[in-house]
Amino acid sequence: EEDPIMPPEQQTAEKTILVFMPYSNNLYSFLLGNIEDMKKAIVRNKGLGNTRLLLFVAKDQQQSALIDIRYKKGTCTQDTLEKYSSPTYLTTNGRAELLNKVKEYAPAHRYAMIVGSHGMGWIPSSTVFNPKKSRYFGGLSEEYRIDIVDFATSIKAAGMKMQFVMFDDCYMSSVEVAYDLRHVTRHLIGSTCEIMAYGFPYALMGRYLVGEPDYENICESFYRFYSSYQYPYGTIGVTDCAELERLADIMKRINAGDVFDGSQLSELQVLDGYNPTRFFDLGDYVRHLCTSPTLLAEFEEQLARTVPYHRHTPEFYSMSSGAKAIRTFSGITTSDPSTSDATRTKQQTAWWQATHE
Repeated sequence: EEDPIMPPEQQTAEKTILVFMPYSNNLYSFLLGNIEDMKKAIVRNKGLGNTRLLLFVAKDQQQSALIDIRYKKGTCTQDTLEKYSSPTYLTTNGRAELLNKVKEYAPAHRYAMIVGSHGMGWIPSSTVFNPKKSRYFGGLSEEYRIDIVDFATSIKAAGMKMQFVMFDDCYMSSVEVAYDLRHVTRHLIGSTCEIMAYGFPYALMGRYLVGEPDYENICESFYRFYSSYQYPYGTIGVTDCAELERLADIMKRINAGDVFDGSQLSELQVLDGYNPTRFFDLGDYVRHLCTSPTLLAEFEEQLARTVPYHRHTPEFYSMSSGAKAIRTFSGITTSDPSTSDATRTKQQTAWWQATHE
């Protein structure tokens, strides 16, 4: 078939944002709500400026589509660019092809990505021990989950360095996840905890994502929304991935001299409802681990540079154990001290390998 003739406004945009919504079972109706909220934000701001917005949405296990969202005369239009009848995006190559399509339809100087689905940080997507499948997001059943390392590989294969990747999924503001993505995105935006099915408040937040991102206001609008939401629970962190190598370097020096005392486990700030805990606040963990005041000060300073923006409500919520207090919060988690069976492959993460001898 012939290539569609590109309309004249198909000049290279300043930025293209791809909203990537893989099949995620019971979240579909919420994802549609997110899309409506994005459109509200666009209409409210009278357009996208020099930003293009493409959506990839999987309606069910088989059908998905790539959609172009535009602003015309006070409303949002959506055009279907491509339809897919099998979930090729679940493979690394399929995702790279999809990203190349995005570049073809909406060429830009910079790219960014919003991912909406379920998430489980870096944790194995199969309960069966399989080191290759160790961090994921996507659907509830294993065949619809996307491994974080594979995800990074597909972005790299498409030759796209993301300005940000924003995960509207549970548990993705994790140092293990950020470290895996450090070469393919400059910033990582995500929640340390479970996120309510409503997701990110795009109607409020949208204007801070287009053009030059305003990370502080992204966090602020998220916090304002969840502070007054019927379920007032929300946590968000923005990681500057360019700072992660230095953080890993200090962490390695701390680990060389200190071993975590397991009896302190119950004192740590937990950020999930699992038993045993899988995700702990990174800053709090290091404060309990590190015995050298100078090293600790160096770490805390670098952590503040690595996660410059974060906000949280007084409590976080988990479906399994309800609301829990947040005493201290650094905007990012680690599974280092976890004794959970689910985290038994943590020593295979790039973060672990970079921070331990």
